[in-house]
Parts: sequence; structure tokens; C-alpha cells
Amino acid sequence: MGMLKEFKEFAMRGNVVDLAIGVIIGAAFGKIVSSLIEDVITPLLLKPALQAAHLTELKDLTLFGIVKYGNFLSAVINFVIVAFVLFLIIQAMNSAKLKKTDTPPAPTPTEALLTEIRDALKK
Repeated sequence: MGMLKEFKEFAMRGNVVDLAIGVIIGAAFGKIVSSLIEDVITPLLLKPALQAAHLTELKDLTLFGIVKYGNFLSAVINFVIVAFVLFLIIQAMNSAKLKKTDTPPAPTPTEALLTEIRDALKK
């Protein structure tokens, strides 16, 4: 029974649960980004290029009939979009933190007393 109890304590630690939640949210976010790329961005941006090449999907692009560079381009576009979205999220979080800490904290009682002593000595 001791090993089962230790495993339960390990599994219920905050960092393990946080990691599990992060993985689940990351997977869902990945699906959202994939849909954004495949269903919105690729048709809007690449439709003229794909029509000029007489193709319907980006993954159909090949070089010499064997090198599927369309899959590579799709992966690069996916990476750029994910990186940009993460950049925007981190930038928003950083600006929110800066707004919170713009006002300096109130001095502690010790600092206030030292300030009074300093001002008295100056007089």
C-alpha cells in the first residue's frame, strides 16, 4: 500500500497536474492553428499560386514528381503562425505585468522611518 500512496501523492502534485493541463490545452491549440492554416490562410494566400500550378492543395506540390516540398511549406507556414501567435500572447502578458507594476510599492515602516531621519538630518 505504501507504493500506491506515494504514487497518488506524486500524481496529484501541482506541477504534474499543471503539466497535464498544459499538454491538453496545447493539443487543442494545435488543432486550432492547424485549422487556421489549412482552412483560412492557405486558401486566401496561396490560392492564386496553387491555381497557377494547377493544384488544389499545398501538399500536392512536388519537385520532379518525388520531392513533396508542399508538405514542407505547409509545416513552415504552420511554424511561423504558431510562433507569431505565441509572440503576441507573451507580449500581451508582459504588457499586462508592466501595467500592474507601474506604481512603486509603498515604503515599509522601516523605510519611512529612515526617510524621516534623513530629512531631519538635512534640516
